[in-house]
Order: sequence, then structure tokens, then C-alpha cells
Amino acid sequence: MKNIVGMIEKGTVEAGDLANHLNEKIKIHGSIYKIRKMSGFAFILLRTKRNVVQCIYSNEFSLFELEELTEESCVIATAQVIPEERSKAGFELRLLEMEILSKPDQQSPIVINNKRVDTSLENLLNFRPVTLRNEKERAIFLLQEGITLGIREFLKKENFTEIHSPKIVHAGAEGGANIFRFDYFGKEAYLAQSPQFYKQMMAGVYERVFEIAPVFRAEKHDTSRHLNEYTSVDFEMGYIKNFEDIMEMETAMLRHVVEVLESDYEEERRILNVKLPYIKEIPSIKFMEAKELISAKFNRPILDFDDFEPEEEKLLSQIIKEETGSDFVFVTHYPGRKRPFYAMDSIENVEETESFDLLFKGLEITTGGQRIHNYEQQLSKMRKREMNTELFESYLMMHKYGMPPHGGLGLGLERFTSRLLDQDNVRLSSLFPRDLNRVTP
Repeated sequence: MKNIVGMIEKGTVEAGDLANHLNEKIKIHGSIYKIRKMSGFAFILLRTKRNVVQCIYSNEFSLFELEELTEESCVIATAQVIPEERSKAGFELRLLEMEILSKPDQQSPIVINNKRVDTSLENLLNFRPVTLRNEKERAIFLLQEGITLGIREFLKKENFTEIHSPKIVHAGAEGGANIFRFDYFGKEAYLAQSPQFYKQMMAGVYERVFEIAPVFRAEKHDTSRHLNEYTSVDFEMGYIKNFEDIMEMETAMLRHVVEVLESDYEEERRILNVKLPYIKEIPSIKFMEAKELISAKFNRPILDFDDFEPEEEKLLSQIIKEETGSDFVFVTHYPGRKRPFYAMDSIENVEETESFDLLFKGLEITTGGQRIHNYEQQLSKMRKREMNTELFESYLMMHKYGMPPHGGLGLGLERFTSRLLDQDNVRLSSLFPRDLNRVTP
């Protein structure tokens, strides 16, 4: 049971605890990340689960031959932790003994131990099991861990219950052709486009629910902003006054995420050179007002009255940044023609919906809004769209037997991460991306 506290054997320490063992002899395990040979000694970088630790090999105190070591060998090192003012960490590890657990069969064709992996995006993804070992590449996903940790912490504090909904479904929540179909023991089934139906149902059970899980979109878009499988951060909350309650909740959630990244992910932020956004209040603007503002400021004709073009998202974010200093902007009251059948229509204008998108640095990362909770109202809207309501019998059951006013949102984790890091392709924020052309590794 000694592994339960993360120890392989007595005396093995974590890299983050080394400063507490000055002038002590310790054991530490990891992979040989880089060997830099000098005259009579060598710097050896040891890659551990979260840190890269600099070690010193010398003929004076090391009781093994340097030639025994190869990069990417997995080892247990016995070392002396020596205070060293010139070191960034405040100490250095003098290697005494080395137990080699395994060696690579061959050298990687991609150099991974430089500051960045200098190769094409295709190679970076083709050799993902290896390229993810690069210090910068893996820092992306440690930071992404911090994002989901912050989200979970915040939502639990706000009395949300985490749920796990099915990904094999009978009908698509978002409708349309962008859905993966497959044979399910002789019946047609689909991969879930979102947990929408289930999180609404569970809002009738727990009032406030959330889920962080994969969703699937059969969109034939080969762009830098699209994935066919991505991680969706969803929450739904009952007993709301209006959709602004949801926007306020997301604003507070993002604020907490930034606080977590600020306090607990300093090393990853340093490696990735991340400047965290300041979030006090997030400005909002109505959809048509935003369209007209972009058109007037940049002398662009409005071609699409139902949705934003990607360039318009960038231009609106540019305007908001200049006027308010915010990297975020809520766009509200989208036209009903482009919103799902469960979106509540606005009372003031039935052509608009009580819905919103959140743009972050020129990219939509969140879609949300208030849902229809009245049975007759939901049935009427579905019939107007000529939908087969029999396919949605279990979904409509919750409306028929009573639901509170409710709403929620879905946030794309990879898009949020990508914008936070100012990446030019969302695939860089997906461990093993699935797009129009990629199903491996």
C-alpha cells in the first residue's frame, strides 16, 4: 500500500518537495530528458511528472558511468540535494547512483527536448505519444487540468451536482445533419452532440448540474477552430429569473478559474508565457447591435442576419477590447432561426431568443441561454419546425410533468484553452485531436 502516497519505495521524493530536503540524500524517479556533456561533468535533465529537474554528473562523486545513460531512459536516481544560489531552484542534485528501469528501443525521429518541438503540426500530432513529453507541450495540458479543476471547485461550491450522461443517444439534441449515425444492434443510434436533454432532465432532479465530457459533431469543417470530438463543459441551473443569471454564473466561474491558474500553475504559466485575463465584469451586446456596430466601424455590409462570420467575431472582440479592455464579450438575443428548438423566445421580440454566446479573443467559446420549460410551448415550437415529436417522447416527459424555469450553457474546453494560450489552431489544445482527417493516434 506504499504507492498510495505516491512513493515507489522509502526515501523517494517528489520533485516539488526537493527544497525541503537540502543536504539530504534522496531518491527520485523520472525519465532522462536531456544530457549535456561538459569537460569532466555533465548536466542531466530529469523529467518527472510535473517538473524538469537539473542534475549534475561528475567523475568526482557519481558512482556510475555516464555512457550508461540514454535520453528517455526511465530511472531511479540517488542524489544529494545541495544548496546552490546560482541555480534558479536554489539547489542542485548531485547524482550518486542510478538504477536504470528501462531504455528506449530506438531514438525518437522528433527532437522533443528543446524549448519547443520544431516540426510541422502534422508531425507533432502523428508522433503525439512522444511529442507530448516536451516540456512546453505537456504544460498545455497541465494548465488545462487547472481550468477543469477551477470549474469543478467553483460549481461544487455553488451547489452544482456533477452528472455523467450517455453518449449513445436516440435523437440529436442540436438537430441537423452534423450528427454521427451508427447501427446499434439493428437500430439507428447517434453519438451525442451535447448532453443537453439529460442536463435539462437532471435540473428537474438536482436543480443545478454540470458535466465535463466529450461531445461529437459530424461537421465537415477542416479549419483551425473545429474539432469533431471535443470536451464540453456544460451546466444547467433551475429556478432562474432570466438568462442573465447564467451569464453571471459563467463570469464568476471564469474568474475563479483565473484565480486557480494564478495561484497553483505558476510554472506552467512561465513555460507557456501566459498572461491571464483580468475578469471583473464581462460586457454584453445584442446580436443585431453588434452586427450594425461592425458594419458601421469597418464599412462591411451585413451578409448573414442569423449568425456571425468568423471574421465578425474577431472584429467585434477588437472593438470591445479597445473600448472596455475586456478580452471577453457576451453576445445576446440571437435570432431564433439559428438557435435550437429548446431555446426560449424573447417576450419583447419573438424573432429573437433568450440566448447568448461568449466570445474570447475573437472566438466563440460558449453558447447558452434560457430553455423552454412549459410543455405546450415546447410542443408548439417543435411542431412549427415540423419535428417528429414522437422521437422526443422521453425528453418531453420532463416538460409534461413539471419543470422549473431553467437554463445553462456549453463551453468548449479546447477552444477556451487555445484562446488563453493565443494558439493559432485548436488542435494544439487537444491531447489526441479528432478532426475531419484524423482518427489516430
